[in-house]
Amino acid sequence: MKTGGKGKAGTQRKGFWGFIDNIEGDKVVWIIVFLLIMISILAIFSSTSLLKQGSKDRMDFVSEHLVIVGIGLGFIFGLYNVKKIGLFRILSQLGFGVSFILLALLASHIDIPGFIKAERINGAWRTLRLFGFQLHVFEVVKVAMVLYLAWAIHAFKEKRLKHGATDLQKRLIYMYIPIGLVCILTFLGSGSSAVFIGAILIATLLIGGMPFKEIAIAGAGGLAALVMIIGIYNATDGKVFKKFERIATMNSRIGADYSAERLKEVVPRSREFYEILDEIKQPYSAKIAVHEGKILGKSSGNSTQKYVVSNIYGDYMFSFLVEEYGLLGGILVIFLYVSLLARGSTIARLCSNEYAKIAVGGLSVLITGQAFMHMFVNVDIGPMTGQTLPLISHGSFAFLVFCIAFGVILAISRMASKRIREEEEAAIPIYDSTKDDIQASMDILEQIDSDL
Repeated sequence: MKTGGKGKAGTQRKGFWGFIDNIEGDKVVWIIVFLLIMISILAIFSSTSLLKQGSKDRMDFVSEHLVIVGIGLGFIFGLYNVKKIGLFRILSQLGFGVSFILLALLASHIDIPGFIKAERINGAWRTLRLFGFQLHVFEVVKVAMVLYLAWAIHAFKEKRLKHGATDLQKRLIYMYIPIGLVCILTFLGSGSSAVFIGAILIATLLIGGMPFKEIAIAGAGGLAALVMIIGIYNATDGKVFKKFERIATMNSRIGADYSAERLKEVVPRSREFYEILDEIKQPYSAKIAVHEGKILGKSSGNSTQKYVVSNIYGDYMFSFLVEEYGLLGGILVIFLYVSLLARGSTIARLCSNEYAKIAVGGLSVLITGQAFMHMFVNVDIGPMTGQTLPLISHGSFAFLVFCIAFGVILAISRMASKRIREEEEAAIPIYDSTKDDIQASMDILEQIDSDL
């Protein structure tokens, strides 16, 4: 029986609180979504410091971001209102096919004028421009493959997979081979994205309860193949495995030195000086931003490093937040992502449907995992990866993809909301009984006192 929108006496509440009461799904996740978006809007407004960047000024960036936020919220509410889990399962079957086609088009460097064109960003093949719209392929692949694996694992457990004579063959055909193909094709465009996507998909398999030993063997095999490819590429100076040109970039980033000490070793204002300065500017400035933020930060609008790192609102958003809002602001952001992971775990545990359980768990790990990868890079733990801070960083396509992920989580949480309420309500008698015991003890003491 629906109880939303009721006050304590069972009367219908109106206005804002009535609206809040009538929102179904997990309210904790809703709060996390809205807080992340509010932080994003504030940070984008404050971090776009340049009066002019090409034909855009600050308000152009802010207005563009507000439009993206509006569209993203539309996606979230649209998906949240889907009441049939079967629709998500049907669409999830397409996840691998869509991912494979997009990655294959990107790897082929396709260029059909006026229709579709593969594009490089910072030296990496990352996007497809389709009818003028820029589509970030790796962002689609992350979410699509998590949902695909949720379908594949659910279908496997329900004995619905058609191909393969044994269970191992079914897992190879529907899980391990698709993961391997996606990782290989992603590696052609971005090494860090391939490693990250592979790790998230392995985590999704573990959430789905696939054999740990089998996953470990498959993971070890994939790692061995990666090491072999990198070794042969380096040994032959790129003459073998030419397509894996991002290996050179990985090598340079893993062994990169972003300290300012390098500038002292070259002639000031020389070409080499400016090349090194351009190389270290962003990561070094991010470290400065984190250091200068201290406990309370410089307050909104007072960042200095945003003048050095022109796109600090993208790959280095977390360092900017720490500079302006200090360690406390950074802890708040970390708390929101950790809370999402914890809440996602609760929702997954209370889902009676296997597909829903794996989808929520996998998407929660994806969002939180990318957030922490972004943070690690910003505080100089690990090489640069180009991963955005989910639902905070500026980046229209990535923002929308994560809105879709949150929309799926909220839609599924509606189905588990009744069980969540029952579990929360089951804890009430514990408190009440304790209260009754305390009151009984007080009554006894009063009786003893009156007898005396």
